[in-house]
Amino acid sequence: MQLFVNDLTVIDFSYLCPERGMVGESWIVDIVLDGSLNEQSMILDFGRVKKQIKRIIDGAVDHKLAIPAEHPFTQVTRHEDGNSYWVDFMRPEQRSIHLFCPADAFAFIDADTVTMASVTEYLRAVIKRELPENVEGLELLLRAEEIPGAFYHYTHGLKKHDGNCQRIAHGHRSRLYIAVDNERSASLEAEWAETWRDIYLGSAEDVVPLEQVNRSAAARDVSEQSHVAYSYTADQGLFELLVPRSENYIIPTDSTVECIAAYLATTIKQQRPQSAIRVTAFEGVGKGAISDA
Repeated sequence: MQLFVNDLTVIDFSYLCPERGMVGESWIVDIVLDGSLNEQSMILDFGRVKKQIKRIIDGAVDHKLAIPAEHPFTQVTRHEDGNSYWVDFMRPEQRSIHLFCPADAFAFIDADTVTMASVTEYLRAVIKRELPENVEGLELLLRAEEIPGAFYHYTHGLKKHDGNCQRIAHGHRSRLYIAVDNERSASLEAEWAETWRDIYLGSAEDVVPLEQVNRSAAARDVSEQSHVAYSYTADQGLFELLVPRSENYIIPTDSTVECIAAYLATTIKQQRPQSAIRVTAFEGVGKGAISDA
């Protein structure tokens, strides 16, 4: 007997990739449970699936940075306080990525690459530990939203958020609609999706001098010419990031989806002052903000 729940949750996270750098993702999760009926004549109550298993999945990956723990670029050092880690991803040609964050900001994947398959195995192991005995099998399907038009992968952090969005390196895979005089512009959507392909969207007020960041030994040779440094303290602790300038885009506001939509609308309006601009910016799957200029 099998029980299934489609669209159980969406995990919005980022991961480290040797080629692409820091990649924002939004993956939809479907689940199938295989087992015998319990005393309620159920494999598992739908309410428990939607609450307990969703909570486990969200706690394991959602709004985190997934680290390919077995990749040779990956170096992890635990801080002496026991609550924070340095993560250094030593990509060549001045494209290394360096973080200092609370432990809960990371998901360490036991693989040399972060893929749907490796994240599925990671989640399956975490979930199975908390399932009742009558549940004998667990199938997870991770999938990306089908997007016919332009989309982009971005990573950010929201220091003012009182939840997990404050983590400095989590992200989304997002569609983008741009209308000029009430007509969608495929060319503008494609242009901005390319500009923000695999990008870190940083807030200007979080940029700090390089010497102010709590760097590991592996990050000592990073320069102001090659990298941008971010640092802020939020409820969960101190978050710091060094990201290559070529994979970074600074905006003058916070990087909430509302601010992203407003930034795009204002920027495009400056280029087309006689036109009415509407930007619909998505944050992952099925949610976002609309801004007019």
